[in-house]
Amino acid sequence: MSDDTPRPGFWKRLTQGLTRTASNLSTGITDLFTKRKLDATTIEDLEDVLIRADLGVETSARIAEVVGKGRYDKEIEPEEVRGLVAAEIEKVLAPVAMPLVFESYAKPFVLLMVGVNGSGKTTTIGKLASVLRAQRKKVVLAAGDTFRAAATEQLKVWAERTGAALVSRAPGADAAGVAFDALAQAKADDADVLIIDTAGRLQNRAELMAELEKIVRVVRKQDPTAPHAVVLTLDATVGQNALSQVEAFQRVAGVTGLVMTKLDGTARGGILVALAAKFGLPVHLIGVGEGIDDLQPFAARDFARAVVGLDD
Repeated sequence: MSDDTPRPGFWKRLTQGLTRTASNLSTGITDLFTKRKLDATTIEDLEDVLIRADLGVETSARIAEVVGKGRYDKEIEPEEVRGLVAAEIEKVLAPVAMPLVFESYAKPFVLLMVGVNGSGKTTTIGKLASVLRAQRKKVVLAAGDTFRAAATEQLKVWAERTGAALVSRAPGADAAGVAFDALAQAKADDADVLIIDTAGRLQNRAELMAELEKIVRVVRKQDPTAPHAVVLTLDATVGQNALSQVEAFQRVAGVTGLVMTKLDGTARGGILVALAAKFGLPVHLIGVGEGIDDLQPFAARDFARAVVGLDD
């Protein structure tokens, strides 16, 4: 699609992106409730359908209980069940749907981006830089993923495209040193926002996690209040593994919020519900594609309805 072609609205892209997740849920619900009276077995089967959609055991049990309440031995249309499920999902998601706010009290506002390789972290940084530059904010990007030359190159492209400044060093350089230098430059340039990229750490690699802790320590030497936000980028296609990633990064870096990417490539979109129920961390943004407009603020109602295949 060329740049001058009008893009479909984000709701349409969200529903398209969540088609695989919605199809599994919707089909499961339709198969269960078509011309069948609701009983204990039906509720158990519904719970299984919700668990298979990665909504989490506790949330699935609670939603199934709500659907069954006062409806035993009655026929209930699949559409009504989907509406009930969507309403309960929205209740879980509404408290965590929070925009990413770059508070002006902190200048520069230091955002530390963390996440495993392939989660879409560097692309997310680029898209954020683009939005900030459109708001006429002065942005500095720090290429803290010094393990992969490709990551620095990718960030360089985004810096050039958005007009953000870039601080980078040779491959293999000390990532904490890059972060330190970038914050010094951001202060000198009177920048509004500093976004620090980090290597895609696997949560079981202790030495890489130690390096992430070092970045946080070094940044705090210059600004005891920084980083002002630590955002974890999660790839929706990893499903249940996202839970252990949040636990690991929360422990090391004190994650303050989440970005969920690649919802368009998975049948596991329900994992966002399980994450919200378990951790209660703000979900700032969701991504349903590679385009600059495919990363948008998270809206609980839109997601809840899309994930069960309901129209807006």
